Amino acid sequence: METLNRYEELARAVSAIGAVKRGVARVLPAHCQGGAAAVLALVKHHGDIRMSRLAEVMAVDMSVCSRHVAHTVEHGWIERLPDPDDKRSRILRLTPEGHAMLGELDRRVADAFARHLAEWSDDDVVLLTTMLARLRDSFGDCRANQV
Repeated sequence: METLNRYEELARAVSAIGAVKRGVARVLPAHCQGGAAAVLALVKHHGDIRMSRLAEVMAVDMSVCSRHVAHTVEHGWIERLPDPDDKRSRILRLTPEGHAMLGELDRRVADAFARHLAEWSDDDVVLLTTMLARLRDSFGDCRANQV
């Protein structure tokens, strides 16, 4: 296959991943959709984090990040704490309720993958996981080491 065609096919395949993302979004609880789930996962991954850094990691505008964070705070999944280094800033921290919600999200998504990939061999699932990680790593720090 010609190199350009190979990468064009890859581009189409990666674009089609949107269908998978939409399928995953359908299994999330109505009160914890994609933006809130991303906030929870990233705060868990990065630990206590400033809102500005979270917006950077999410690659979204601060107003978008603030909306998602406000939703998680309203539900008690994230708490805002004063930043000891800058009193104007807040540090975001996952609460025990946030950890519990992440557990539910992880279970729902894993169950969805198990249902949809039931016909796949374990080796194929491992290979896909490995190759997706490799693809992400090939793009370096494009999204600040997102989860």
